[in-house]
Amino acid sequence: MIFPLYIVCIIQFRITVKTISVLGLATELWQPNFPILLRRFLYDQFYPDSIQTSSEVPLRNCPSYTGKVHLHSSAAATFHAPSDPSGIGGMRREIIRATPLWRKSFPRFDCVFLSRDPGHPAMQGMDVVRVICFFSFTFHGIHYPCAFVHWFTTISDGPDEDTGMWVVQPEMDPNGLPVVSVIHLDCVIRAAHLIGIFGGDFIPKGLHFSQSLDSFKKFYINRFIDHHAFMLLEM
Repeated sequence: MIFPLYIVCIIQFRITVKTISVLGLATELWQPNFPILLRRFLYDQFYPDSIQTSSEVPLRNCPSYTGKVHLHSSAAATFHAPSDPSGIGGMRREIIRATPLWRKSFPRFDCVFLSRDPGHPAMQGMDVVRVICFFSFTFHGIHYPCAFVHWFTTISDGPDEDTGMWVVQPEMDPNGLPVVSVIHLDCVIRAAHLIGIFGGDFIPKGLHFSQSLDSFKKFYINRFIDHHAFMLLEM
């Protein structure tokens, strides 16, 4: 089943936390390659019909931006969402957060679904990423709302037979480092809820829920969190 919900989703930033330079953000994120990833992002934006992706072209051919970016601690997603409170034809609004200090207590970096190919059902047409930060900037008169994300990959071509939920794991490069990139906010569908796969061992009593996404190797994508997620992940 293909559930046509992608086109009615609107993602908007809520609060500008601060303004910082591209190099300053790279330092703050501990991501020295961030300026390079931003240049490759701009290449894909400038040349969407290119037969080559930004990863295939020399860096010197990618646009360069070294100015200021605006950081945002959260984004609001509004989408068509069958649910008990709103009815089967209603709308839903949820907040997606990416902040090192949520409620002045602990970090929170939410996961989201990305639209890769709306013509395919469920995870065959989507990806899951974890948002490391939301930011925006203007380059050559065009405003770019963006996210810096860590990618997940699916374990198999279908959901787990026992639970009916898809399984994902953080994507790592050959050096064991997280695979990260800059994405446009337009490809975000909504928040994704991941559940750590516990295995046969006991969970440490001191494990805080804010550490969940950093403490497990594999995760279920919770399709039972609400009606919209259930239908979005329906095969």
